Amino acid sequence: MAVASGGTSALAVDAPPPHSESHTSHTSEPSSDSRAGRLSFCTKLCYGIGGIPNQVASSATAFYLQLFLLDVAQIPAAQVSLVLFGGKVSGAAADPVAGFFINRSRRTGSGRLMPWVLGCTPFIALAYFFLWFLPPFTNLRGVWYMTFYCLFQALATFFQVPYTALTMLLTPNPRERDSATAYRITMEMAGTLMGATVHGLIVSRAHGPHRCQEAEIPVPDGVSPDAMRLYSIAAAVVAVTYPVCSGLLRLGVKERPDPSTPASGQGLSFLAGLGLTVRHPPYLKLVVSFLFISAAVQVEQNYLVLFCTHASRLHDHVQRLVLTILISAVLSTPLWEWVLHRFGKKTPAFGICVMVPFAILLAAVPVAPVAYVVAFVSGVSIAVSLLLPWSMLPDVVDDFQLQHQHGPGLETIFYSSYVFFTKLSGASALGISTLSLEFVGYKAGACEQTEEVVVTLKVLIGAVPTCMILTGLCILLVSRTPKVPSQDSSRQLSLRRWAPCTWATNLQRGTHRCTLICE
Repeated sequence: MAVASGGTSALAVDAPPPHSESHTSHTSEPSSDSRAGRLSFCTKLCYGIGGIPNQVASSATAFYLQLFLLDVAQIPAAQVSLVLFGGKVSGAAADPVAGFFINRSRRTGSGRLMPWVLGCTPFIALAYFFLWFLPPFTNLRGVWYMTFYCLFQALATFFQVPYTALTMLLTPNPRERDSATAYRITMEMAGTLMGATVHGLIVSRAHGPHRCQEAEIPVPDGVSPDAMRLYSIAAAVVAVTYPVCSGLLRLGVKERPDPSTPASGQGLSFLAGLGLTVRHPPYLKLVVSFLFISAAVQVEQNYLVLFCTHASRLHDHVQRLVLTILISAVLSTPLWEWVLHRFGKKTPAFGICVMVPFAILLAAVPVAPVAYVVAFVSGVSIAVSLLLPWSMLPDVVDDFQLQHQHGPGLETIFYSSYVFFTKLSGASALGISTLSLEFVGYKAGACEQTEEVVVTLKVLIGAVPTCMILTGLCILLVSRTPKVPSQDSSRQLSLRRWAPCTWATNLQRGTHRCTLICE
């Protein structure tokens, strides 16, 4: 693409000859365009399956990693805070790096995004397994877990960024993209459910009520060998999902070529593209709003098990509460998809705030009946908080393309920068909140905690997520939501993304002019 002397990209589309106009008109009929952009059930299903392993692993780490580091590995709370913060920051920092390299990568026979997903698979599986392995030394355990958590988060980013950006290269049809996103979110919810269920069932004996009774029996380093064995088995089971699901993704999904993007990956630089994306108002407001909402969901997930174990008498209900949350989220996702298509993409946002009064109720009245109601409602809210941003992001990308008229290739930057900012907010929230446990005197491996620790856990499970969710919703609801592109706009984007076009540069009146020629 030619760049004008002022430094901005100039785009002009010359009037095609009569026969080309006729051809373009013929290929842009709604029915033809709709048929060309439709995705099969198998493609959507395999695309959704590709997102399962990261969600299985993320679910296990979200609910159990903090408990594992505090009560099994018996690392001080301050070191646990550094491990969680460092891992999240490394994952966030990997997002723009992933976007940069993926944006400049060459197209291969498997596409431009698929090789990144497949290449990360074996390494991320190994990093996840060693994250739950208890090393024989005790002095440097914090360094061990910091290393493998950072490695796991970075590799998960290089897996997730091209996988989610693949949505834009499946089809030019906005409704089909929303449908594929719904399949992905549903399968990821199923993966989240599977991760919490499988991992939780395997390691449940390591955190049962008998743990304090068995604590009187001397064991090396104060760590139960049975707990170490159970966590290693659970890690191996989860790690296996990566090669299995990645293989199904490769077999069932074909990445469509993007002829208007150069095969060498050259074009608009990553930094220039990032500068353009963060200055786009709808994208900026979407990111800022979900900084708070996603951080609230992460805090709620990370402290639920600790709250049930140390701040209430719900330790016997942990597994069932986690399952209630996840089953509710999975079952409500199709309902939220229908609401999203029927009433627009701002209406479902009100479903996120439903969990606010119930979270406060659980902190005030931590009894089993209330806990199960809160778990069900939280699952409904979490489902829409996960579905909504990924459904709005493709519309933001289309809105950007229509306004700025840049050629395609910025999808990866949009997706990677969004994940970067949300991970960074989650890292800050988890790091600060875990550090607060150190300040109030949390004792690693202790069967009973002080009253200050109990109060802190209640605040972290109730007040903190409430403030974050309300702040994020206020920002989201007052902002302009990009509308789903009309058929005319969709056809324009379709032509620019999928038609066999070439770019020619002409010199007219002393300025560069970029001409789009469609065959």
